[in-house]
Amino acid sequence: MPGRGRGWGLFLCRRSQWGCGGGSRPCQVLCCNNFKKMSSGAADLRQRKKQNCTESDKMAPEERNKENSKLGRSPKYMLIQRFAKLFFGCLAAVTSGMMYAVYLSTYHERKFWFSSRQELEREITFQGDSAIYYSFYKELLKAPSFERGVYELTHNNKTISLKTINAVQQMTLYPELIASVLYQASGSEEVIEPVYFYIGIVFGLQGIYVTALFVTSWVMSGTWLAGMLTVAWFIINRTDTTRIDYSIPSRENWALPYFACQVAALTGYLKKNLNCSAEKFCYLLVSASTYTFMMMWEYSHYLLFVQAVSLFLLDSFALAQTEKVHEVYKIYLFSLFLGYLLQFENSALLVSPLLSLVAALMLCKCLQMNMKKGTFMSRLLKIMYIYLVLTITVTLNFLLKMFVPHKENEHLLKFIEVKLGLNTTKNFTMNWLLCQESLQAPSQDFFLRLTQSSLLPFYILVLIICLFSVTQVIFRRICGEPLKETVKLEDGRIGERPEIVYHVIHTILLGCLAMCLEGMKYLWTPYVCMLAAFGVCSPELWMTLFKWLRLKAVHPILLALILSMAVPTIIGFSLWKEFFPRIMTELSELQEFYDPDTVELMTWIKQQAPVAAVFAGSPQLMGVIKLCTGWMVSSLPLYNDDDLLKRNENIYQIYSKRSAEDIYKILTSYKANFLIIEDSICNEVGPVRGCRVKDLLDIANGHVVCEEGDSYAYSKYGRFCHEIKMNYSPYVNYFTRVYWNRSYFVYRINTVISFQS
Repeated sequence: MPGRGRGWGLFLCRRSQWGCGGGSRPCQVLCCNNFKKMSSGAADLRQRKKQNCTESDKMAPEERNKENSKLGRSPKYMLIQRFAKLFFGCLAAVTSGMMYAVYLSTYHERKFWFSSRQELEREITFQGDSAIYYSFYKELLKAPSFERGVYELTHNNKTISLKTINAVQQMTLYPELIASVLYQASGSEEVIEPVYFYIGIVFGLQGIYVTALFVTSWVMSGTWLAGMLTVAWFIINRTDTTRIDYSIPSRENWALPYFACQVAALTGYLKKNLNCSAEKFCYLLVSASTYTFMMMWEYSHYLLFVQAVSLFLLDSFALAQTEKVHEVYKIYLFSLFLGYLLQFENSALLVSPLLSLVAALMLCKCLQMNMKKGTFMSRLLKIMYIYLVLTITVTLNFLLKMFVPHKENEHLLKFIEVKLGLNTTKNFTMNWLLCQESLQAPSQDFFLRLTQSSLLPFYILVLIICLFSVTQVIFRRICGEPLKETVKLEDGRIGERPEIVYHVIHTILLGCLAMCLEGMKYLWTPYVCMLAAFGVCSPELWMTLFKWLRLKAVHPILLALILSMAVPTIIGFSLWKEFFPRIMTELSELQEFYDPDTVELMTWIKQQAPVAAVFAGSPQLMGVIKLCTGWMVSSLPLYNDDDLLKRNENIYQIYSKRSAEDIYKILTSYKANFLIIEDSICNEVGPVRGCRVKDLLDIANGHVVCEEGDSYAYSKYGRFCHEIKMNYSPYVNYFTRVYWNRSYFVYRINTVISFQS
């Protein structure tokens, strides 16, 4: 190859002699010298292309060695120091996750007395949709083989009357599939009970969740002290960071740990000057965790859409490497494609805003690459980039919804319309959802709890500093100043770090959602803990602040290093003194959860009801009946299917002012054999009038009369749940009471109607 290059050089030099008029000596020298410069430049370019990641990997140690030689430190000493820091940091992260999982397990045992209860009493602790998820886990373990169990779930006609459903697709049962495989493959049948194995996996995932937050804060700040503070704030604010106390099998408890891992890997991937092997590892972890997260939760693509918007804004302001951002977009596309195939061609993924946004971004990138730089159209595209992306996204999403048949999540769009005041409705389901606490605006108690733990004040401080720094960087970019390759501590430019900017945008977007819906606080608060801990432990953040203040009395770098150690230490000691005794009291205090009426009801059903019986009642109770007895029910507490929502509304009519004949027709249309009236719903005295089930039914049925600002319920029929207890005609003609206790009244629905008085 070198010989060939030299031969071409001689040939071109001779050609240059001919072009110079026969070979004058100055012209020959000039042409040959020009060629040598060009050939050496081309060789340098080829050499740079060949080096790629290897060059950056080699240069970093050389630079570090130079710095170390200046400081009088040997490379061996620095290597040992880095290894020790990495080892103890990883040990602290893993230990934090394990301790949190043990803490959850101990607290759960103290709250429910699991070890001293019978199986039926344990299962009653799973309420609502949690009971449904765990019931399918039980069915998988009872199946003769895993393949047979999966088939029965995908062609399930033993859960809801007159309805065959694909439970795996409709209820996202992939966590239960994985848990059942692990339980059987690991040979745990003789070692541990299924319920302990199931909740143990969930608690283990919560430990991974905390470890991922620890690592994210550590990667951003450079010290694992930030990770320790993140974990402390997370546990202290547990009521606002996780729903694990109320609903163990809920989908977000399975999914959010994977999202936290994805965020941790993405944080490392966005860092500047990352060596090639670390970058590949982060990329693979982002890919795996994104796909797993999408498979675990049906609403995962909405959260990934928020993340994609954050990356889009990061890229639009040229604050990150465009190639890296677009690699993440490709991961989204690949995950959506795989999810669509493995989730039984889930049409919700095709019409998701995530797919539309990523497709629009990829299209705009192609337009930019195919246009010549410096032309009028390329400059116009640069100016109108954000507007163009948003326009294509909305248009594409509209077209997909027109041509792709889908029914899922339509109720979600209707809910958003009503929530934003764009529409009004008397629909029972919509109003019932609006009355749920998780879908209300956050209360003052939420902000008070975050302030008492000192989390909110420090988060606001860190957010303000980062926002001002990012604004400065954007202004410099508009003025044409390039970003620095490496940001040093003395520069005081924390806003030039792309991973920091991403987290700032991400927490702001999640915070806006949390301000609208209290249930979104479980997505926002963990990253508030992480960002606040990173900020107070980061010397760069303090240095950025001191650059603005222009300190002269004290050396700013020294003061930044001192504060980055002193402030988190003081916070940690104050949190330990105030909250550690409370946590220990929680673990030592024996609580009692006992519901004898529900236990008696389930026992009666298992002993007295026919195997082929179908029960009707509130969806929450039906979920418990399905889990504890295995009997078929007429409705379930699921809100992602229009048919199930309509069923729930119809069966809730047992608490409305409707005639016995109307209720009888509704129940028999679903082939129900037994009706269960709950006294807690029938005689409900809610804190907010108008949000009780019976109030919402009266509004939906038009049984409310407004006079002089007051609302009154009016109907020629009494409230069914009250009237049926009186045991008079026509109620006794349609229904026969067969069991009752303090909380529940069970009626058999008569197949032969007798109108004898």
